Amino acid sequence: MRSPAEVAALVDHTLLKPEATEADVVALVEEAVALGVFAVCVSPSMVSVAHRAAGAHPEGLAVAAVAGFPSGKHLAGIKAGEAAAAVGDGAAEIDMVIDVGAALARDFAQVAADIATVRSAVPGAVLKVIVESAALLRLGDEQMLVAACRAAEDSGADFVKTSTGFHPAGGASVTAVEIMVRTVGGRLGVKASGGIRTAEHALAMLDAGATRLGLSGTRAVLDGLG
Repeated sequence: MRSPAEVAALVDHTLLKPEATEADVVALVEEAVALGVFAVCVSPSMVSVAHRAAGAHPEGLAVAAVAGFPSGKHLAGIKAGEAAAAVGDGAAEIDMVIDVGAALARDFAQVAADIATVRSAVPGAVLKVIVESAALLRLGDEQMLVAACRAAEDSGADFVKTSTGFHPAGGASVTAVEIMVRTVGGRLGVKASGGIRTAEHALAMLDAGATRLGLSGTRAVLDGLG
């Protein structure tokens, strides 16, 4: 059984709601510090706010930002510019969304090129690639998820990530995490995110091999660990 502190150290405490205010982001950072999480994950426009708030604490809280979120249907150059701007504002990690339609069409050369464009724009940042695993698994063919993870690895990603949490197909699943770990585990990190609301669900993701968790209800999950 993992302790709350052990789980917290693997968490990106997340606030990506479009109605989030600067005050909400400051409160997110304060809660993140109190909970002892690894990072906060915010929208690009809120990175500077989160970075300033995190800088007031000596504990060393990382700031992550999303790019091409949540649809992934942005031009690669737009994703790259958004990622670079976020890093310029203080983000140490970028969570980018692939073009899910390209993956479903099995155009993994396009998927890889999209990721590589963002990678080249933020060479010093940790790059997590959101593959929308539930959408790729919906047709019952795990090879699409495998291929998306391989494209991420080939393009220089540091992590593959299950979900935005905004796609109607759903969020993280044990099945998806297991496939992702089998495909890139030990070389890339695997972040489980999207719909993880209980301690039991979080532990299942970690037991499946996830090395990072994206949580918006972090306190409830940690409280559930006792």
